[in-house]
Amino acid sequence: MSDKKTLHVLGLSGGKDSAALAMYMRDNYPELDIQYYFTDTGKELPEVIDFVNRLEGYLGKEIIDPYEEVFSSNRKKKDFDYHLAKHKNYLPSPQARWCTIQMKLVPFEMWIEKKRKEEGYDEVISYVGIRADEPARTGFLTNSNNEEYLKIRMPFREDGLNKKDIFDILQGADLLADTEEVINYRKLFIDPQSNMPVEPSEKEIINHFETEILNISNSTYKSANLTVELYRKIVEAMDVGKPGYYGWRSRSGCTFCFYQQKIEWVRLKQIYPAAFDEAKGYEKTAEEKRPDGTFYWLGKDTPLSTLEDKERIEQIEANHEKRMARFIKKAKRRQNQLQINFVNIETEVMDEAYDEVEGGGACVTCYK
Repeated sequence: MSDKKTLHVLGLSGGKDSAALAMYMRDNYPELDIQYYFTDTGKELPEVIDFVNRLEGYLGKEIIDPYEEVFSSNRKKKDFDYHLAKHKNYLPSPQARWCTIQMKLVPFEMWIEKKRKEEGYDEVISYVGIRADEPARTGFLTNSNNEEYLKIRMPFREDGLNKKDIFDILQGADLLADTEEVINYRKLFIDPQSNMPVEPSEKEIINHFETEILNISNSTYKSANLTVELYRKIVEAMDVGKPGYYGWRSRSGCTFCFYQQKIEWVRLKQIYPAAFDEAKGYEKTAEEKRPDGTFYWLGKDTPLSTLEDKERIEQIEANHEKRMARFIKKAKRRQNQLQINFVNIETEVMDEAYDEVEGGGACVTCYK
């Protein structure tokens, strides 16, 4: 038996896989004293923060923020704006992911180093939510210096769990069952007289959301420019235990994550106009302060300000609908078709529909 003192850690991104893994480890490996952590960049979606807070209650353990643990005395000096200035207003991009490095990975490394020195841990085991149906994906060892004591474990892969299993875990936990949106939606499926299950018609469901959208009291969506279709997707995501952002976005992470598709930027503008304006402001500042040009989140020579054009938005929406229709038609021709009956299928297959690997190349620290 090893006499090593081991620190067990599990990082949460606000995404479905890491959340499901935390639930799975709590329920199936209760003997492990796992320390859960979530690094808040200060630019996370409100739905992400709410979901992490709810998850903390489910786990019955505090979720640590490594950034706060390491930089508790000068947190305000080292937020996104601080790092942006340090990088001479060069915006983060897939080619220069300094935001992930400086605001996620570096604090994590410093945190476990601090715990090793102060609490005497000999090794660190990090549990990562990579599934059995992701054979090509690997865990992340942050650098060669910590490989000798930092080990990666993938319980989902080891135990043979796939995407459907993850959805089952989330639905079983049902963390959003007490929200006003979910409570009102579920009433559609229960007969008020007999209290027995019923199957509402499509018209009844649409009527429900048309009424609900006129009376939104939830502050998260109070200022949103929601369509009935989009609001329905958000609530149906919540109904199956996922954060509401999975109704309109394929990943967690910062509001201005550069791995978003154009349609996701359009939806950010609809749902969180203030966050969209902030992202647009970062681009403008970069333009003004970088004589050698700037990286635009929408692509070369395409600043976010182009989304102020109604025709441009309509074009993006039309192109997205065509792409999703082609993908679904192609998927249905496969022998195994789509093995999972997805709610909000487009956000679950967004990357595949755009010919990208799941996550679009993003680090698992940010979106898993």
